[in-house]
Amino acid sequence: MVASLQRPTLVLNRNWQPVGVVSVARSLTLVAAERARFVNPADFQQYSWEDWARLAPSDDGMFVQSVTFRMRIPEVITLTRYDRVPTNVVTFSRRNIYKRDHHTCQYCGVQPGSEELTIDHVQPRSRGGTSTWDNCVLACIDCNKRKANKTPSEARMPLAKTPIRPTWKPMYSWHSMRVASWSKFLSEAYWNIELDE
Repeated sequence: MVASLQRPTLVLNRNWQPVGVVSVARSLTLVAAERARFVNPADFQQYSWEDWARLAPSDDGMFVQSVTFRMRIPEVITLTRYDRVPTNVVTFSRRNIYKRDHHTCQYCGVQPGSEELTIDHVQPRSRGGTSTWDNCVLACIDCNKRKANKTPSEARMPLAKTPIRPTWKPMYSWHSMRVASWSKFLSEAYWNIELDE
């Protein structure tokens, strides 16, 4: 049951634009407080708490068990009052650099695994380089040693792509679980980033 309550639920604003992802537990709280409604991805119908509680879970569907009944796990909710799109930015962090660079060395293109990747400063810190989105990339240990205290041009190691701050997507801060029904609400651009907790 704990795992079920921690599964992700897509949150849409009142205009049906994706604005975030919350846990099932949080989505239940929002609907119970009448700040959101459940959405059935099969037919896009919206449900109040009482109406949703009357829907029986499918035989193979996930559910939350209460004392007296089983409730279907919601995959999508829509907020009843919020119609803006958040203007969040992606926080600069080690984890988000791994996401942006898709766990790939930006010099040689290998994907050796997280433990074999390092953060490289394109302009070395010893030469004034800062820890920012446009100066940090993933590098495998071998490439990082080879580049050492040089710029990519000095080391003759061109970057696969210019490092930039990634665009925020509602799922950027969530994990890698892909919920099939979300594809009805999200463009393919939302899936083109790696997501992990």
